[in-house]
Amino acid sequence: MIRMKSTRSFMFLICPMLVLIFLYYSSGRLHLRTSVQKSQARLDSLHSVGRVVAPGMTTWRGKQSFSSFIAHQSFLPEYDKQGFLTKLDRKLPLELQYKYGNLSKGECKPGYTEAKMTLIYPKFSKPAPMFLDPNFKRLSKISSYPPPFGVRTQEKIIDHILSATKSYSLGSELDSLSCKKCIIIGNGGILYNKSLGSKIDQYDVVVRLNEAPVAGFEKDVGSKTTMRITYPEGAIQKPERYEKSSLFVFSAFKAMDFKWLRHMVFKDKLRTMEGFWKSVARVVPRDPEDMRILNPYFIQEAAFKFIGLPHNRGLMGRGNIPTLGTVAITMALHNCDEVAVAGFGYDMNTPHAPLHYYEKLKMSAIKESWTHNISKEKEFLRKLVMGGVIQDLTNGI
Repeated sequence: MIRMKSTRSFMFLICPMLVLIFLYYSSGRLHLRTSVQKSQARLDSLHSVGRVVAPGMTTWRGKQSFSSFIAHQSFLPEYDKQGFLTKLDRKLPLELQYKYGNLSKGECKPGYTEAKMTLIYPKFSKPAPMFLDPNFKRLSKISSYPPPFGVRTQEKIIDHILSATKSYSLGSELDSLSCKKCIIIGNGGILYNKSLGSKIDQYDVVVRLNEAPVAGFEKDVGSKTTMRITYPEGAIQKPERYEKSSLFVFSAFKAMDFKWLRHMVFKDKLRTMEGFWKSVARVVPRDPEDMRILNPYFIQEAAFKFIGLPHNRGLMGRGNIPTLGTVAITMALHNCDEVAVAGFGYDMNTPHAPLHYYEKLKMSAIKESWTHNISKEKEFLRKLVMGGVIQDLTNGI
């Protein structure tokens, strides 16, 4: 009887202790499971937007142990407010080393620019046509903005212009290439005496800007011109200075610019200079089929997404317009397999250096720009160079 009472007392004592142990253990398991689920959800979210996991980390497909996540979470990449990787490295990841490792030196690397751009900017989406065609209204990204960021209010005049140009690509020869190497030639004095002409001419697509001359400067800038991108105030004014075989590519920054282009396409006499901030060309010696309209999405993307300039409700304002050079580079990111630049970069620490390769103006002549933000723009271009997305032949960026 005494033994039964002692056993019963022992059970009354041990049962509450077992219950407490069970509750403590269960709560710990629940907390651990919740932590794992939250961690997994975070990583799944990162993977879903295309963020690249650090080298050596297992890609997050399916489940991965909590302890493995804890061991590697310090290696998760960080991104700046524009969405670019903060720690940039030109070194190719293994998958790209395998993809391009067997190509001979100098051979074009298909999809290289897109692959490298996506590594440092996971939000990058390649599809963006170079020029407007008669179906341009399908491009929703430019329909909501007036010039320079879109085509709103200009649809009718664009339709009229495109009905005359009839051509909306680089041309059959370049369009047939499975891999295109492009170079954007800036107008900077850094090009002077670099003897890059022969190297520049080896690119499939050579893009020049505004009225920068070629004749007389071939040793440094080459002789080949695939297209010349410009706007009314930047266009060559002397007809004899135009290359005979290049495309005239128009970039609009204001509504008045499209009226000017219509005069150039239809060879109408330009009767007024009102609405322009300086004199403009009165004739463009090109047939309509050699004229193109640059997709304004590249201005929009460069300004708001890549550089982070003020949005200003989608209207042109102080410091929110990218330079034409950066617009051209943005275009090339979407349409070229490899991208190089030359003649970019102003070094304000050398005031007596030449501003442009073709004139005697010095760097000290640069004044603060109302429309551009050169320092923020250079930050963006430096990301592209440091990430190996573009190659800077003159090392000015």
